[in-house]
Amino acid sequence: MFRKTVLDNGIRVLSEELDTTRSVSLGFWVENGSRHELAHQNGISHFIEHLFFKGTSSRSAARIAEEIDAVGGVLNAFTGKEYTCYYVKVLDENLPLAIDLLTDIFLHSVFDREEIERERSVILQEISQVEDAPEDYVHDLFNRDFFRDHSLGLPICGAAATVSRFHREDFLQFVQDRYLPGRVIVAAAGHLQHEDLVREISRKLGNRELDSRGGDRETANQDSPVLQSGVFYHSKPLEQAHLCVGLAGLRQSDPLRYAAYILNTILGGGMSSRLFQEIREKRGRAYSVYSFLAAYKDVGYQGVYAATSVEWLEEVADLITEEMKKLAAGQIGQEEFERTKNQLIGNMILGLESSDSWMSHIARNEIYFGKAISLEDLSREIRSVSLEEVMDLARAIFRPEAMALTLLGDFKEKPPVKSFST
Repeated sequence: MFRKTVLDNGIRVLSEELDTTRSVSLGFWVENGSRHELAHQNGISHFIEHLFFKGTSSRSAARIAEEIDAVGGVLNAFTGKEYTCYYVKVLDENLPLAIDLLTDIFLHSVFDREEIERERSVILQEISQVEDAPEDYVHDLFNRDFFRDHSLGLPICGAAATVSRFHREDFLQFVQDRYLPGRVIVAAAGHLQHEDLVREISRKLGNRELDSRGGDRETANQDSPVLQSGVFYHSKPLEQAHLCVGLAGLRQSDPLRYAAYILNTILGGGMSSRLFQEIREKRGRAYSVYSFLAAYKDVGYQGVYAATSVEWLEEVADLITEEMKKLAAGQIGQEEFERTKNQLIGNMILGLESSDSWMSHIARNEIYFGKAISLEDLSREIRSVSLEEVMDLARAIFRPEAMALTLLGDFKEKPPVKSFST
């Protein structure tokens, strides 16, 4: 059962009570991510996420790790484009410890100068690791190309040049400006009682303004980006060529999002999808090929990723565009359509069998919709999508002149990709 309470200072407390599990997952979500950074701040949200685990006024970094390990729990965090999450997963009996740990790092992290320098080295290694993994790096490059000169195009980890320049005062000021109560969501799922959760969170956070004295002094441009099209080449000595295709899609809350889920799944969302069957199974032109949706509050895109040899690059790009053209022409059978609906519903239900997935589910729903969306709601919405809606959406999205293609590989010269010529 889903419950929501808003504290007097604006912090939202959400819970999903799951009686069939012994675990509880608790997350502190902040509506702040890399898109809220100015260019010279790129990577600061991610850096702060790391620093929150490096010691508080009452716990060292080692003690934080020892306390969570002592109960067999998990304590971690992640930063996205539009939010940051600090979370813990423990047995139900250890929920008080989980609350105490998260509120301590959230309110009392000290940002020790020596820890900052150590973590700076770690993050620089993380950036290098991404750049050494072409299957990840090509997505960063695509975002830079597609969202050119907009904060959505900035890499979440930042760049070596910006990360190397941050000082302790920069972190303190950014937290004061961005970690405001109205942007904080406490989400929990598992074997818990909502009233107990609200009482403890209110006691710990209810009277705190979370360093909100400064407010937003300067923030990144939050206008919607102007999306780019064309072919973008990035040369790097690699065995394979990696490609990422993107077309303007739907924002996260668009009413047609369920049709987009179906369309994406048909295109490249599984082993039975058209791209997987045509490119990998029938022709053996790629080991990894899939499609995906990226959606934010105001914009989104339909993406495709593939890795292949340079000699097969144009063939793979042609096959991708050919499958998109077929969908835009309405070549979707009723049997494939119904099978895809069942696949989506099954994937969603199976994906929500753990307390941590439920915790993320209710928090993201709050961020993007301001309400809970149950499994029954999801299933009903997917079932209600008509084949005509999916066909209409395919025609609207899969337009050759709007395609963007980012290529990463060892190119002696720029290989022509005729199917992406406008």
